[in-house]
Order: sequence, then C-alpha cells, then structure tokens
Amino acid sequence: MWISDKWKDFELIDCSKGEKLERWGSFYLVRPDPQAIWDTPRRNPHWNDRDARYRRSETGGGSWDKGKLPENWQIRYGELTFNVKPMNFKHTGLFPEQACNWDWAMAKIRSAGRPINVLNLFGYTGAATVACAKAGAQVCHVDAAKGMVAWGKENAAASGLSQAPIRWIVDDCGKFVEREIRRGRRYDAIIMDPPSYGRGPGGEVWKLEQNLWPFVSLCAGALSDEPLFVIINSYTTGLSASVLSYVTESIFTKKFGGRSESRELALPVTDSGLYLPCGATCRWES
Repeated sequence: MWISDKWKDFELIDCSKGEKLERWGSFYLVRPDPQAIWDTPRRNPHWNDRDARYRRSETGGGSWDKGKLPENWQIRYGELTFNVKPMNFKHTGLFPEQACNWDWAMAKIRSAGRPINVLNLFGYTGAATVACAKAGAQVCHVDAAKGMVAWGKENAAASGLSQAPIRWIVDDCGKFVEREIRRGRRYDAIIMDPPSYGRGPGGEVWKLEQNLWPFVSLCAGALSDEPLFVIINSYTTGLSASVLSYVTESIFTKKFGGRSESRELALPVTDSGLYLPCGATCRWES
C-alpha cells in the first residue's frame, strides 16, 4: 500500500458498518464507505457529536444532514491549500488518499532538472494540478464539468497559484487528447483519474473496464520523446492494481522503457491503527 499519512488538517478517525468518521479541519463528518464492511464498536464520541452526516436514500442517491456546517472552508496539506465543499453524492471535492501521489509527482518534477509540462485528465477540482504547479510544472487541466474546473481555479488561487502557467480546459478528455496529438502538442507527464462509469456530452457511455486500454493507448501519443511519469488512478473495485501495471507496462514501458509500480492507496485509521483501502494507483516512470 501507499499510505497518505502526512495530513494535519484531515484525519480518518474510525470506520465501521459501511461508514467512516472523518475530521476535515475542525469539522467532523460521517460519510458512507463500501469498503468498511466490518462491524467494530463505534466508541469515538464524534460518531454522535458530528457536524454533518451523509445519508443514503433507499430509492438511490442521498443527502447531507449538515446542521451548522458552513457551505465551504479551507484545509491545508503542506504548502497546498484546498477549498472543501460538501456536495451531492457524499463528496467534498477532495480525495485525501491522493496526497501520497501529490508528494511523489512534486518530487519527480522538482528533481527532473528541466521544465516539465503536465497533462491532468479528468482533473476534477484540481488537487493534482495545484500540486504539480506548486512544484514548478506547466499544467494543462482538463475536465468535462465546468463547475469542477472553476473549483480547480479556486484551489489554485488559494495556494497562491492564480498566475501560475495552468491551462484550464472544459472538454471531453478523449476528444481533447486527440486534438492535442493532431496539433503536435506533447506532455512530459500525464495524470488521469478516469471514472468507473460515465456519459459524455453526446451520450457516449464510458466504462472503465472497456475504455481504459484504448484511452491509455491514445494518451501514449501525447507524451514527449522523454516522458517523466504517468499516474493512473482507479476506484473500480473489480480492477486490481496489477491490472493497471499490465496496461502501463504493455503501452508505456514497451514504447519508452522505464518501469511501472501499482499498489492500493490507503488512509491510516486513528482509532484502530489499521488502514482503509481507497482504490488503486499505478505509477509509471521513465
């Protein structure tokens, strides 16, 4: 596992019976988590003395019981600052388990000894974009949701990067990569966080198991002659970390050399001393 254990403003306190208790800054949230199948005692008082809880509906979806929770607030991770906003479908706009990937990407960029141009696909609210820009890279951030790109700009500004060399693009990621290849634009690093399932603006259906291979194959054509790294994240529970390595070894290592490593991402659980798995990541480096 790769463990994101350097947080101060975030804490996974406990998890049990399909839910997790978290501290985001000074606020305590209870959210669903399908990985927490164990029925361990909930002894921490903040399970009941919480600021907000997301409850699933029996008819699908769910809603927040926010109490006096503010609409948004900020938390820090090292030199990065992010805006947290509880939103539909239990999300807060940030995946704390990705912090170890931010650290790794920043270290790679800073030690490269040359200018690095990063393409962040399915960039969401821009945490990886902000991290790479903070490390000195030029970044192109792409997401199909206009609201997520706007949120990414807010995070960049909060981290003192409003004037950083970041291109903010609202577009379908596949179509954008195709156009970049035709334009002859190339990137030294690519980060992608593709959804398990989704629909494009034209009603196109995306299924990770079916579309990941052709999409990653396409992205290989957008890499420079001396690529630095590729990060692929997967939250699809049926897709093991080793599958991601097989994909990247078959595509990137075959073309550029280098090596891949894939592991589960996880967060430490304070009350139990154990780790909650949070999906898989593959890191390819030249």
